[in-house]
Amino acid sequence: MLTGKQKRFLRSKAHHLDPIFQVGKGGTNPNMYKQINDALEARELIKVSVLQNCEEDKETVAERLTENTGAELVQVIGNTIVLYKESTEKKTIELPS
Repeated sequence: MLTGKQKRFLRSKAHHLDPIFQVGKGGTNPNMYKQINDALEARELIKVSVLQNCEEDKETVAERLTENTGAELVQVIGNTIVLYKESTEKKTIELPS
């Protein structure tokens, strides 16, 4: 579980990132979970965009993504979800304690 200080730190890191995944009309699926998990392993911090035509609300999408990838939810802002998961091999982000 991330502390408030850690979430603030990750939000500042994520500010300059562009979303690398989009959740559209089909919603989330097992293939998407695998791809997001792989991206988290490589980058640790990613943004996911929820498109207007998505049938699920953004909180539900965020909940499913965190459950199925083991990632931590940093924030949901607008239609963008910020996820963090510590990499096992390519750890680059050092969280404040």
